[in-house]
Parts: sequence; structure tokens; C-alpha cells
Amino acid sequence: MEGASFGAGRAGGAIDPVDFLKQPQTILRVTTWIFSIVVFGSIVNECYVNKGGLETELLCIFNENESACSYGIAVGIIAFFGCIFFFVVDLHFQQISSVKDRKRAVLLDLGFSGFLSFLWFVAFCFLANQWQRTTMSKGVSQGADAARAAITFSFFSIIVWVALAVKALQRYRLGTDMSLFATDQFATDPSAAYPGYPTGSGVESTETYQSPPFTETLDGNPKGYQVPAY
Repeated sequence: MEGASFGAGRAGGAIDPVDFLKQPQTILRVTTWIFSIVVFGSIVNECYVNKGGLETELLCIFNENESACSYGIAVGIIAFFGCIFFFVVDLHFQQISSVKDRKRAVLLDLGFSGFLSFLWFVAFCFLANQWQRTTMSKGVSQGADAARAAITFSFFSIIVWVALAVKALQRYRLGTDMSLFATDQFATDPSAAYPGYPTGSGVESTETYQSPPFTETLDGNPKGYQVPAY
């Protein structure tokens, strides 16, 4: 993008809501936001069941491992609020006038996206492993679809967060176009004259300075001083 700073134009420019929503980065954030809701919503609502139908205590459907359910819920909530935060950052990114602040925002996005990609990878492996070890029963079968949904969307979340990390890396590599900080009065031609310097009409004057001719009428003997004759 010509005249861009870390993927955004000049600070203070108008934001078109339609173009903003059509950006791949915005679409990816909304997508992973929905995925996070599906994961922790499925676990909270349907992945705590009575295994035999007689126990009063609800057990985690993933091999009765409470850590598996807790981890899936925690990652989903972190991703949920992280998506909201960076969605707001993207919305106001063009209003950030400081290059250093823009760089920090892009690096924070890159680091957070990479970190969430790792967390979702661990969540997918953990949930899938515990689900394979789960003994099917009447109570488990009731929440089986929710468990599979949590595992599936955990895998999809890895892909989306990796894509967000790649987008952030691309924005970081774009860097800053220093023409954003050049004033408009400077000419683009390096051989052009500085605009603030008065150059006149451009027509060279034909009048030249001439020193007054030396004449004998000038008083070359001040104060009556006489030159001795030789």
C-alpha cells in the first residue's frame, strides 16, 4: 500500500465501515470470535454430564478429566475477549499518529496471535486425546456431539489464529512509508528549488553593477599633504 504505515494510511483519515468489514483481517477476527463461543459454550452447556445417570455430581465428559474441560473453557474465553480487544484496535488503528505506537500494536497482535495458535493446538490435542480415552455410556452419549464440536472448532481455531499471525507479520514487514511524514510543500523532483526560497520572476536582469571610473578630480591628497617630487 503506497503511503502506508504498517498497513494503514495517513493518521486521521476517514474509515469506511464497509471496507473495514471486508478486510480479510476483520473477517478472520469475527470468525475466530465465533469459534471461541462454540468451543467454550459447548463445553459449559453440554460437556458436564452424569456418567451413569445416577450420580448427582456432574463430571467432565472428556474422560472425567476436569482439567480438559477447564482448559478448553479458559482458552475459549481468552480468545473471545482477545478478539474483541484487537477488533477495537483495528478499528482505531488508522487514528494512531505515532509510528512507534503502531509498531507496538502490530507486534502485540503478532505475539498474541502466535500465542493463541499454540494454546488452541494444545487444546485440540488435549481434548482429542481425552475423548479417545472416554468410555461411552448413556450420559456421555448425550454430550458426544458437543464434545466433537469443541474438538473440531479447536482445530479450526488453530488455522484462523495462524492466519491472523501471518497477517500481522505482513503488516510488520510493510513498515512505514516515510512519505507520510513529508510535508506537502516539498517538491518531488530533487532538482527543483526549495519552495520557501524566493526565486523571483525567473528573468535574468540585464543590468550589471559597474564600479565608478577612477577620475583625477577626486581629492587624492587630503589634508594638504603634498607628494614629494623625485
